[in-house]
Amino acid sequence: MRLLIVVLVVMFILLQYRLWFGDGSLSEVVQLSRELELQKEKLKQLEERNRKLEAQVLDLQNGFDAYEEKARNDLGMIKKGETFFQIVGPQSAAEKTDAD
Repeated sequence: MRLLIVVLVVMFILLQYRLWFGDGSLSEVVQLSRELELQKEKLKQLEERNRKLEAQVLDLQNGFDAYEEKARNDLGMIKKGETFFQIVGPQSAAEKTDAD
């Protein structure tokens, strides 16, 4: 009877060891859950980026307005007949001495 109790206690300890420290342990499950949440967040960001890029591609495929907007924003281009105005703010005292 005593041997049976010892065997059962040893088996219980081995099972507990695997539960806490072995493959598929609770700590590993918690770590994998954290990694899964990080991957889900990254996936959401990439999906949002893909939606924006897809909308941009559709705009470029469907009309010249998108080309014009892209040229104006990225390249600083203007149409024929337009006048370009650049507004310059007042210089600070340090900039004035550097200019002199």
